[in-house]
Amino acid sequence: MKALVTGATGFVGGRLADALAADGAEVRCMVRDRSRAASLERRGHDLHEGDALDERSLRGAGEGADVAYYLIHSMGGEGDFSESDRAAARNFARMAAHEGIGQVVYLGGLGEPTSKHLRSRHETARTLAAEGPPLTYFRAGMVVGAGSDSFRTLYHLVDRLPVMIAPAWLRTRTQPIGIDDVLAYLRAAPHTTGSAGREVQIGGPDVLTYGDMLGVVARELGRREPPMLPVPLLSPALSSLWIGLVTPVDPDVARPLVEGLSTETVVSDPSGAALFDVDPLPFAEAVRRALRERDAESAAAS
Repeated sequence: MKALVTGATGFVGGRLADALAADGAEVRCMVRDRSRAASLERRGHDLHEGDALDERSLRGAGEGADVAYYLIHSMGGEGDFSESDRAAARNFARMAAHEGIGQVVYLGGLGEPTSKHLRSRHETARTLAAEGPPLTYFRAGMVVGAGSDSFRTLYHLVDRLPVMIAPAWLRTRTQPIGIDDVLAYLRAAPHTTGSAGREVQIGGPDVLTYGDMLGVVARELGRREPPMLPVPLLSPALSSLWIGLVTPVDPDVARPLVEGLSTETVVSDPSGAALFDVDPLPFAEAVRRALRERDAESAAAS
């Protein structure tokens, strides 16, 4: 199998490229800047330099590919990220159709698309499905892993704050899933009968509030759960600035994420996931794995 992986310098994409190669696939990674992707080349992946917002640069990216993984978003960039998301998805889908790719796999978000962030993810899926090859649309809540912005936010809030400001969104329920389980679903999609052309909602076995998750992370770090100071009127804009001060997460990325935290991200239709032979880990175990990976990366960098 030949696979095209976009977003390969990101948290999910780089891990996916390596996992697909370990499965025996021939992997081509689409990157915007080849000079920032040297580690992908060292790991044996072919590179195509292209930007989904530049239609001409996509030519040849999908040549010979059986499946393409679309892991692109425009959060943190300049301008209107939702318009950029639509344009990028349209360009990519048309390229995939023109170059004969058999299936596109996209990872979006769970929940009703009420926030701008979630609406943009859902509109991306609709654009890919309308303009390109058959789409497998995975929808997940928080993905738990050492490089996930959402998980990094939880970690640093617990690590740095003796008392937690508690906006209303800490009571919102979500269904987090570990990165290893997300990769298992993504890897299996091209080989799973019935997955093309449908939505697949995925999540771990635990439904938790964000406050609950902070408590789990604290326990896994051997800390006391931080006391919560209710601040019910803390807006998404102020929350994102607060997160930017306390954590290393870019406020421009934090704001659309926080805007989505008021929406429950819980699996409502498990029928798509039932097609796959994946048994997701509990949240606490996914946290342990993320912390071990973070410690290993810190040790390797020192």
